Amino acid sequence: MVGRPLAAPARGGALIRIAPVEFEARLATGTIEASVARTARPPQSLFGFAERRNPKRSFLFVSKVLGRHIPVAPSVMRAATRALAAMIPADLPGPVLVVGMAETAIALGAGVQQDYRRATGRDDVLYLPTTRHPLGSPLWLTFEEEHSHATRHLIHAPVDPALAALARGAQSLVLVDDEASTGKTFLNLAAAFREAGLAPERTVLVTLTDWSGGSAARALGATSVALLEGTYRWRPTPGAPLPEMPAVDVTARGAHSPDPARDWGRLGVVRHHAPAIARLAPRAGERILVLGTGEYVFPPFLLAEALEQAGAHVRFSAVTRSPIALGHAIETALAFSDNYGLGIPNFLYNVTREPYDRVVVCVETGRAALDPALVAALGAQVLEDGELQS
Repeated sequence: MVGRPLAAPARGGALIRIAPVEFEARLATGTIEASVARTARPPQSLFGFAERRNPKRSFLFVSKVLGRHIPVAPSVMRAATRALAAMIPADLPGPVLVVGMAETAIALGAGVQQDYRRATGRDDVLYLPTTRHPLGSPLWLTFEEEHSHATRHLIHAPVDPALAALARGAQSLVLVDDEASTGKTFLNLAAAFREAGLAPERTVLVTLTDWSGGSAARALGATSVALLEGTYRWRPTPGAPLPEMPAVDVTARGAHSPDPARDWGRLGVVRHHAPAIARLAPRAGERILVLGTGEYVFPPFLLAEALEQAGAHVRFSAVTRSPIALGHAIETALAFSDNYGLGIPNFLYNVTREPYDRVVVCVETGRAALDPALVAALGAQVLEDGELQS
C-alpha cells in the first residue's frame, strides 16, 4: 500500500475534508487505486489492501480496526464503534433496527448498536444481524450479495414478541457493514426489507470506510456515516488468470448448527450479556489473543474487552470463511475445517502463536466441533458460549 501521508487526523469522530490522498496496490489480477476525500483518522490506520481468492471481485479493503483479518486491541475497535455511533442522529424515529452484515460486520454492528444505546439512553434499539446459518425458525427475509464469497444472506424473524414488535415496527433502519464499494449490498437489503413490509421513515448507512462516493446513500435517500469517505478504481490486468475460490458459498444447517436457545443476536437482542472472565484469571500485562469463530464474534469481543479492562494486554480477531491470498495486509494464513459441520474451509489471518502468552478460541458449537489442527497450531484454550456468559 502506497500513498501520500495525511498531515493531521481529525479530532473526535468528525470527518474533515482533505486534499485527496491517493493509495494503490498492485495485485495479481489488477491494480486497485483509492482516493481518500474525507476522514476522521489517518487513512493508514484504518485500512489496507489484500487480494480475494474470488473471481467475481479480487480486491479487498482490509480494516485495521475491525478485529477480523488483523488482530486489534479491543479498545481500538471500541473507539471505532463509539465514533460511528456518535455520528448517528440521536433523535431517529423509533423503534430503531440496527442490522450488521454477516460475517465480517456482525461484531461491528453489535458494537454500534450497543454504543448508540449507551449514548442515547434509548431502549427501542434492536440489533438483528444477517446470517448464513438457518436456525430452523421462521425467516423474515433473504437477499443476495452477488460479489461475495458467500452470496445468500438470511434474517430470522425474532420469536420473542417484544423483540418482534420492535423489528416489525421499526421506523428507522441502521445498516452496518465494514466497507461500501458500490453500495449494492445495502440496496439489496433495503429492497428486501421493503418487500417484507418494512417502511422506515429514516435509513442510515454505517461503514468504517465508504468508497462508494455516496451513491448508495443517494439512491436510498439515506444518511451516510463513516470514518473515511473516498472513491476507488479497479484496473484489471488483461489476460491475468482469475483466482480459484474454495467452496465456501454455503448457506445451510450443518452438523453443529447454532443453538437458538443460546442466541446472542440472530433472533434479535437489545441488551448484550456481560462476559464472565473469572475462570480465565487474567494476570496484569498477560498477552492474550481472543478469537471469535465465524459469526460468533460479539460475545468473544466483549470477553476480550473485559480482559483488557482487567489489565491484560489483549488482541482480538476472528476465524473467517473468507478466502484471501497472502500478500499486502495479509502476512500469514492458517486453513482448517469449519466448526459448524458445513464441510467448508475456514481461515485465520495474521496470527501466529509466538507473541502471546495465551490464545483463547471461543465457539458457539461446542469445543468438540473445532478442528484439532487449529487448537494444536495455536496451543489454544477453547471456551464454549455457555462458559462466556455464565
